[in-house]
Amino acid sequence: MLVRPFDELARLPDDAIDLLEGAIAIARDEYASVDAAAVLHELDALAEPLAGEELAGAAVEEQATRLCEHIHGTLGFRGNEGDYGDPRNSYVCDVLARRTGIPISLALVYTEVARRVGVSARGVGFPSHFLVRVDDDPRIPEPGAVIDPFHGRVLDSRALLELARRALPGPPRGIDPRHLGPAPARAVLVRMLSNLKVVYRERGDLARAHLAVTRIIALVPPSAQALVERAELALRLGAAVSARDDLERAAALDPHGPAGARAAELLQKKAERAAALN
Repeated sequence: MLVRPFDELARLPDDAIDLLEGAIAIARDEYASVDAAAVLHELDALAEPLAGEELAGAAVEEQATRLCEHIHGTLGFRGNEGDYGDPRNSYVCDVLARRTGIPISLALVYTEVARRVGVSARGVGFPSHFLVRVDDDPRIPEPGAVIDPFHGRVLDSRALLELARRALPGPPRGIDPRHLGPAPARAVLVRMLSNLKVVYRERGDLARAHLAVTRIIALVPPSAQALVERAELALRLGAAVSARDDLERAAALDPHGPAGARAAELLQKKAERAAALN
């Protein structure tokens, strides 16, 4: 696999973005020497024991169950409950080596193993907990089966409702089909980077948080909110010029919205500080 520079990857049309390539590109921000061929080889090896089971012709529920039994049970992939905020949970090379991660990175393992054995599985951007849907036709609103990759189990409708109850405000009114739709690769990469942004910001690693937001902006250039976030990080890092550019752009993109208001506020404070120094 040829892994393109991130900015080049981000400019591709939505349907041309390969999620695994994007995940490797994100990992290379932390580990410049990540070997894409080694990642592919490891995923091939993980899938190989299922190759003779002819899962492609099995019922969807059986496909989902066997994926969980193999990846969670036999291979030992687990959600990192002890240190959810470890940034290694988000880097595909670390997830494969340590066999632990968070829902979205483990979902990538499930979908890549599934693809190699002829099973149709896609990530689902469920609120607060990334899932995997297994079905023959992603256009159908209701998936055939849903996997929780963090705990390695197939979820029934009751378990899904409980997840929704914990994630969403107000009384549960059933599962919104939009929450179970296949997540496009671009949206998955943004969510991966958003997780890293939060993790690094909470750890006080502002430079890495700034890089994560920069990658998000490459994927979704019109985001005024992301521009404000990057500007605030830049100000804390002492990069006043780049912060001003981002704030001016955000104010122009969202002149009457909350991001634009925040940008205008920060620009005003910056101007007042500069005037006071003069």
